[in-house]
Amino acid sequence: MEKILDNANNWLSETFDAETRNEIQELIDTEAVDLADRFYKDLEFGTGGMRGIMGAGTNRINKYTLGKATQGLSNYLQQSYPNKQLKVAIAYDCRHNSKEFSKLVADVLSANNIQVYVFEDLRPTPELSFAVNHLGCDAGIVLTASHNPPEYNGYKVYWADGGQIVPPQDKGIIDEVNALNFSEINFNANKSLIATIGTELDEAFWKASLLNGTFNIKGRDNLKIVFTNLHGTATKLIPEVLKRAGYSNVFTVKEQDAPNGDFPTVKSPNPEEPEALKMAIDLANNIHADIVIGTDPDSDRVGIAVRDLEGNMKLLNGNQSMCVMTDFLINQWQQNGKLNGKQFVGSTIVTTNLINEIAASYNVETKVGLTGFKWIAKMIKEHPHQEFIGGGEESFGYMVGDFVRDKDAVTATLLACEIAANAKENGSSFYEELLQIYTRQHFYKEHLIAIVKKGMDGAEQIKQIMIDLRNNPLNNIDGSAVEFLCDYQSSIQKNLITGEETIMEVPKSNVLIYHTQDGSKLAARPSGTEPKIKFYFSVKTTLNSIEDANATEKVLEAKIQRIIKELNL
Repeated sequence: MEKILDNANNWLSETFDAETRNEIQELIDTEAVDLADRFYKDLEFGTGGMRGIMGAGTNRINKYTLGKATQGLSNYLQQSYPNKQLKVAIAYDCRHNSKEFSKLVADVLSANNIQVYVFEDLRPTPELSFAVNHLGCDAGIVLTASHNPPEYNGYKVYWADGGQIVPPQDKGIIDEVNALNFSEINFNANKSLIATIGTELDEAFWKASLLNGTFNIKGRDNLKIVFTNLHGTATKLIPEVLKRAGYSNVFTVKEQDAPNGDFPTVKSPNPEEPEALKMAIDLANNIHADIVIGTDPDSDRVGIAVRDLEGNMKLLNGNQSMCVMTDFLINQWQQNGKLNGKQFVGSTIVTTNLINEIAASYNVETKVGLTGFKWIAKMIKEHPHQEFIGGGEESFGYMVGDFVRDKDAVTATLLACEIAANAKENGSSFYEELLQIYTRQHFYKEHLIAIVKKGMDGAEQIKQIMIDLRNNPLNNIDGSAVEFLCDYQSSIQKNLITGEETIMEVPKSNVLIYHTQDGSKLAARPSGTEPKIKFYFSVKTTLNSIEDANATEKVLEAKIQRIIKELNL
């Protein structure tokens, strides 16, 4: 506690403004219960940026932690590109203080003689990625905490290719940030270096999104769509892009249309959670809609609900939606004679292996990276002689083409509607297209359990869980022998049957993945953005016909539940 008080007292110096000093003094005087959490560590500037609760303190998002991050980024940019007029684009979402934080970040960049382009109003994260390339910027920043609770905000950094920072830039920036004192932040803005951007970027983004996300299909007028932006930034782009694509039957959830950092109609603005899309699904049932689309606050994740074989609305998981999207995209490339062996799709180590099976059926390569779209962007950058078709990850993110180098709910929404319209026109449905894939390949079923462990004790508990899993590896899962244990922290894949070890050529990450002889997969990893540890389950079997789908799914669900019980989760 003495160290925590020392850290807090440091924030009473003249380096910090009066408002901050008063807030800290009150916390000390009242012996506030959250004083320890605010100062027991520095909010980590990780490999993609920062995310945390807003407020004064070293472990919070505020003027000084953001200022320090931006000063460190400025220093790194100047070292990387000496004698160049640097340019950085900035976007922000609907969260509390996001606009103010964007101005603060712009001030620090301009104070360091960097040209800054700030969006006039909130914009989706994928548009920032697009803007970095479109404007020829050296970096980009988004002020967002994605789908975290209302008290959070965050800061994501992009490099010149439009993708989030990866090695070696990430470590270089982190080192610069960590070497700084708060007193070294230059807040003295050069207003002549700050420019506002807006509708001209929207027009360019819409054009690119329509080019990549629409195809020569019929039936757009016949598709009834319900869309909700869950109080987020998608309201700025998605309704308009659907209209321009020719979708005239689009209905929005009026109560959720207006951007609002409190997210008043949902417990969590996360389209991965069925409860978040309840109002949209209720509306869809009332008007007999075909598809429901929901996006998170910064409009990079997309949730899709469609009608199952019984006509009930069913929220697909990220693995299912991305499998249908990937199959459709590759098929379009094939129909247009564009497949020549030089294309690839992108996926991640915790995403369904069904993606690999789909791509292989077209003789298309699947590149698999660590969790996070920055690794998919890195694949594109490192393989300029191959064409990127599309790719995604299980957490409701998808990227169509390479004009955006991050998950893009705007273009993914377009793609989902194209698939649904085309299927309906041909007497099928989005869901039936998924089942057809299962019959051609395998029926995969995935499940995710996320265990929340907050604060200092929580971080230690998560650390211990991973240690225990490493020290006491599972030898079988639901009666099937574990064949491979992949430890991405040590970069070793071990065959538990033969004892053979091989080195995995991927960056190190705190992830463990078990592969069994019957094709099941179990992964464990701490979240990089939330106080959670996540367990991913994947099981598979054959599906002889669509009529057997419900019975087969029940068999796979029972298998997952047995594994969960085995692990005492």
